[in-house]
Amino acid sequence: MKAIRQLTTVFAQMHAKKDMEDFLCGILTPKEIDELARRTKIVFFLKQGVPHHQIAQRLGVGVATVTRGANEIKKGRFSQRWWYSIYPRSGW
Repeated sequence: MKAIRQLTTVFAQMHAKKDMEDFLCGILTPKEIDELARRTKIVFFLKQGVPHHQIAQRLGVGVATVTRGANEIKKGRFSQRWWYSIYPRSGW
């Protein structure tokens, strides 16, 4: 959990979208960025009520990966209101 606290401290200091983009491009490979975006899309589709197998097929991931996202939602993660306002603007 120490690593999460360190990362969230860094992210919280970034107020400009460009700063966040520069940071992520600097520490992650293109493949890692794609994976992070794919995981985010999984949560988005789950919250929209899309069936697990459809999400897995659409994103090219295993059903177990989608189920992991569903389990995190059941734990109460991703419940913030801002979550719903991101995606209409994100182009996904």
